Amino acid sequence: MGTTLIGLIVIAVAVVYIVFIYNRLVSLRNQFKNGFAQIDVQLQRRHDLIPNLVEAAKAYLSHERNTLTEVMEARNNAVSAQKDAAGDPADGGKIQRLGSAENMLSKALANFYAVAENYPELKANETIQQLMEELSSTENRVSFARQAYNDGVMSYNIFREQFPNNIVAGLFAFKPSSQLELESPEARQAPKVAF
Repeated sequence: MGTTLIGLIVIAVAVVYIVFIYNRLVSLRNQFKNGFAQIDVQLQRRHDLIPNLVEAAKAYLSHERNTLTEVMEARNNAVSAQKDAAGDPADGGKIQRLGSAENMLSKALANFYAVAENYPELKANETIQQLMEELSSTENRVSFARQAYNDGVMSYNIFREQFPNNIVAGLFAFKPSSQLELESPEARQAPKVAF
C-alpha cells in the first residue's frame, strides 16, 4: 500500500510538471506571436506610407520611373510576405521570407532616397517631408517591435530546448521559431532620410 501511494504521488508530480511545462510553452509562444502582431501593425503602416510617398514624388521624378517602380515592386513583395508570415508567425521559413522581403524594400527605399537627393524641389516639398518623417518614425517602431519579437522567440526557443522541456515540447509538437533578421549588414542601417 505504501509503495502504491508513493507511486501515485510520483505520477501526480510528473503530470503536474508536464502540465506546467506545456502551459509555459503555450504562454511563451503566445507572447512571441503577440510580438509579431506588433511588428505586423508597424509594417502595415510602413507599407501604407510608401505608395503615398511614391505618388507624391512622381511629379518630380518623372524620368526616374525605374526607381519608383522598384520601390513599389519591393513594397508589394513585402506586403505579400507580411500577410504570409502573419498567418503563422511560428513558421521560421515565412519569417525568413519576410525578413528578406523587408531587406529588399529597405534597399529600394535607400535607392529612392539617394535619387531624391538630386532634386532640391522634391526635398523642399512639405508633403514629401512629412511622409519621409513618418516613414522614418515607423522604421524606428519596426526596429523596436522586431527586438521585442526576437526576445520573445529567444525565450520560447530556450525554454523549448531545455531538458526535460524538450521532451514535452516534442510530444506536443512545439516547433522552434525563427527570429526576424535582416540578411545583410547594409540593410541593418536605417534608411537615410535627409530632407
